[in-house]
Amino acid sequence: MNDEAEETTKCGFVALIGAPNAGKSTLLNQLVGGKVSIVTHKVQTTRARIRAIAIEGPSQIIYVDTPGIFAPKRKLDRAMVEAAWQGAGDADVVVLITDVAREADEDLERILEGLKGASVPIILVLNKIDTVAHESLLALSKNLNERFDFSATFMISALRGHGIEDLRADLAGRMKAGPWLYPEDQIADVPLRLLAAEITREKVYLRLHNELPYASTVETEAWQERKDGSVRIEQVLYVERQSQKKIALGAGGQTIKAIGQDARKDMEEFLDRRVHLFIFVKVRKQWSEDPERYRQMGLDLPKK
Repeated sequence: MNDEAEETTKCGFVALIGAPNAGKSTLLNQLVGGKVSIVTHKVQTTRARIRAIAIEGPSQIIYVDTPGIFAPKRKLDRAMVEAAWQGAGDADVVVLITDVAREADEDLERILEGLKGASVPIILVLNKIDTVAHESLLALSKNLNERFDFSATFMISALRGHGIEDLRADLAGRMKAGPWLYPEDQIADVPLRLLAAEITREKVYLRLHNELPYASTVETEAWQERKDGSVRIEQVLYVERQSQKKIALGAGGQTIKAIGQDARKDMEEFLDRRVHLFIFVKVRKQWSEDPERYRQMGLDLPKK
């Protein structure tokens, strides 16, 4: 990019934060026009910071999807919450997303307290507006803006795409002058191995959310480029107990086979080529205490 282009382009980082299941990942996928973050009806599904890139006029916006902020109980919980606050601390703009169908709770109070004294614009996004009455929506907006000095407030439905264009345009206008940091056709700054693992983890959550709520993780162990342009991917689904392995495999291996089929379809759509996917299920007791597992997820192991 030449010097003249650098003078006309803008670029910056936008952190998406909120309580678990507020709709951050759904919003991120809408903002970039592609699926780069997993979306399930289970809370706390986002574990690592995911960077996604969108172009809006002369602005390149780098969105950071962070794990939900909540009261951590396990070591993995603490790592996720620390990653969320780090993402917010490194951003040029912070977008606080809240589910309007939920009453103000301890998670939201904790986030508002943590944002006090922030030196960057904080934008309030009221999500899932199609689930509450208009009067309730206005009352919630008034209440939150009286309690915190938000730079702007947007009312959206991330699932339906309502209000996304106005939000994206506002964020683009807040970016600082400077060169773009990524190629124009790149929509994510995530290692393909991690992205592939996240796709499979989403399918595990969707199919086994009652049986294996948070006792599993997925890692991509092998990635082989083939001469015909396809890719062979080998992954391991780690669970904590032998009984969970039986659940993940299913009768005659049918459950893991169905998970693999769903994951492969998403991978082929994202990679735009054929994928040969092989998923193995292994038991690793207390995998959430293993530093290597954190490294694979892009998280820092908490010191305590």
